[in-house]
Amino acid sequence: MLLKEICTPDVVHCTPETTALGLARLMRERHVGDVVVVEDAENDQTPVGVVTDRDLVVEVLGRERDPAKVCAREIMRKPVVIARTTEDTAQAVERMKAHGVRRIPVMDERRRLAGIVCLDDLLKQLAAEAGALVDIVSREQDLEHRNRR
Repeated sequence: MLLKEICTPDVVHCTPETTALGLARLMRERHVGDVVVVEDAENDQTPVGVVTDRDLVVEVLGRERDPAKVCAREIMRKPVVIARTTEDTAQAVERMKAHGVRRIPVMDERRRLAGIVCLDDLLKQLAAEAGALVDIVSREQDLEHRNRR
């Protein structure tokens, strides 16, 4: 399956100057655990980093820094690991594994932010595929049982 089929298209993003307080508010308002940092939120939208809720806790609260003074640029994970909409989910899984990340921004053919794929999305897809396989086995067994009576 291609990433464009399972990625979340409505990506919460900010600029590198967004404060940690602003990031926390975005995450709370949009019910997400990560924000993609882009250099230009209006035009370019090329990811330059990602900030997670864990980054806020560990890098800001855990270090007793003022969230109103710390910017995304200071705590974002970089270089950002990205994927393309035309990539297969297996490629994304391998990249996530290689880089130890749970989320990857997805870029379109114009190199613009098109979505984000996270481990949860991939697990849901895997569960749906496993469920379909179970249905096949069950139906086959039912059919065999009816035909052998």
